[in-house]
Amino acid sequence: MTTPPSPPPAPNASPTSHAALASAFSVTVSAILVAAKSVVLFMSGSPSVLASLTDSGLDLLASLITFFAVRYARTPPDKEHPFGHGKAEAFSALFQGALVFASGALIMQDCLHALVHPQPVRASGWSMAVLVLSLVLTFVLVTVQTRALKAEQSVAVSADRMHYLTDFVTNIIGVIGVGVAALGIPIFDPLAGFLMAAWFLWTAINVFREASTHLMDEALPDEAIASIRDTVLSDPRILGLHELRTRLAGPWILIQMHVELDPRLSLTDAHTIIVAAENRLIEVYPNADIIIHPDPKGLAEPHAGVFHGGDVHEPGSLPATAERPE
Repeated sequence: MTTPPSPPPAPNASPTSHAALASAFSVTVSAILVAAKSVVLFMSGSPSVLASLTDSGLDLLASLITFFAVRYARTPPDKEHPFGHGKAEAFSALFQGALVFASGALIMQDCLHALVHPQPVRASGWSMAVLVLSLVLTFVLVTVQTRALKAEQSVAVSADRMHYLTDFVTNIIGVIGVGVAALGIPIFDPLAGFLMAAWFLWTAINVFREASTHLMDEALPDEAIASIRDTVLSDPRILGLHELRTRLAGPWILIQMHVELDPRLSLTDAHTIIVAAENRLIEVYPNADIIIHPDPKGLAEPHAGVFHGGDVHEPGSLPATAERPE
């Protein structure tokens, strides 16, 4: 018997959930950096500090969007959104991905200009102090976000983490570039920055891809579908299942299927079997919403609807219909 794959971490609707706390900490860190850099800019008038302050301002805006998206995604379904608000996280992730992509493109442009027109690297004590402060706070923030993602699934926090990870790496490159330039190798700074900018562009594409899987209702992996099928069919009273469909909606998993039961069962007995199957699935996927429709085996009529009756899986993947082995 194969071991079912580990389910995604279950989200928590509470404002003290891991994702909610991580998004709140993100806003706090951004606000501290904006305040600190504003003071340093007033004292030094440094253009580099102004650029860093602008970047932190955008970080604060992105963190605020994630802060509200994480909470809105976990609000209960309502009349206008009967399937919940989980996809709000995907929209937030798209915004974060756009920021990472834009940051990578601008850094790449600056690095190309620096390679063509090299300039000596200058750093004041205040600029270096702000850079070190940014490094420390961003490292702590990325660590908190990483732990939150291990405990709870959130595409918005994942995108926010990637955004701050790019900031963290950028600050490291800045510190190394200043140090190496002091040794008489000024070209290292733009070369390293260019390579990291290319990495930023690639990570932004991955953020876009992750968000699109939620917005396009992509199904769970084949291993998860097999686990769902095996969990449901573990009750010998369920004789088969078909039209198994799954999709992600932000932190939630939506599962629906038809199961085949003995046509001689009473409605009450059929209901009891289905509820038991739902409870077994909830044990494996606690962040799932489940709909199971009972069919009398061998007597079911075709269902109406544009998606009924067909195999929703691509060729070579798991079939949509599964029956209990004899």
